[in-house]
Amino acid sequence: MNKGFAIGLLIAGIVCLVWGFAASDSVTSGFSKLFSGAPTDKTIWLLIGGTIATLAGFFGVLRRA
Repeated sequence: MNKGFAIGLLIAGIVCLVWGFAASDSVTSGFSKLFSGAPTDKTIWLLIGGTIATLAGFFGVLRRA
């Protein structure tokens, strides 16, 4: 994996995680938790995608060329 791509993936993953945590505190997610017991699908996908992208970027940066 190219180092530049890995760094971009790491940054994008962190941004998705931050956005996902912010979405989990939103009014929409609060109503979803109230009625269904789970956060919105958008929140879940942002957190899952952010975690995967962050881990892939992190290991891509650590990998030797």
